[in-house]
Amino acid sequence: MGRKATKASDNIFYQARVEAMKKIPEFSSREKASDLIGIDRTRLARIELAEVIPYQEEVKILAQAYDKPELCNQYCSMICPLGSVTTRKVQVRNLDRLILNTLGALNDISELKDSLIDISDDGQIDDSEREEFRQILSTLSEISEAAQSLEIWAKKYLDGWEDS
Repeated sequence: MGRKATKASDNIFYQARVEAMKKIPEFSSREKASDLIGIDRTRLARIELAEVIPYQEEVKILAQAYDKPELCNQYCSMICPLGSVTTRKVQVRNLDRLILNTLGALNDISELKDSLIDISDDGQIDDSEREEFRQILSTLSEISEAAQSLEIWAKKYLDGWEDS
């Protein structure tokens, strides 16, 4: 790669291209990358410089081309106006860490189930149950994050992009 784009260095799309360049040297320039992925060079530059918000279809194209499925989650959790308030950013780690995180999140599932049954028994959440319910939501969120991380890992290392 000739020059490093210092203005874009903290941009997730630029970082993904630089990382993908290790496997596909043609990604070393925006011009070559744009030819390979089908996004205009100027448009790609504007995305990498955060001058425009990429369209969802562009994010998917970039994620597939760079073999970086976590770009979709990062876009939704950090850039998309709606997703940024409804989606949590997930970390894609090594499989052993993901499995440990998943097992840790699932560890208390039986207790969680019993608590949900107790709370929902009368069809309402009274003041004495609110904190316990918040804890349940927090645990469910951890389980969801672990599941999403595993899904992204599988997309990258097992399934590929066939079902996307």
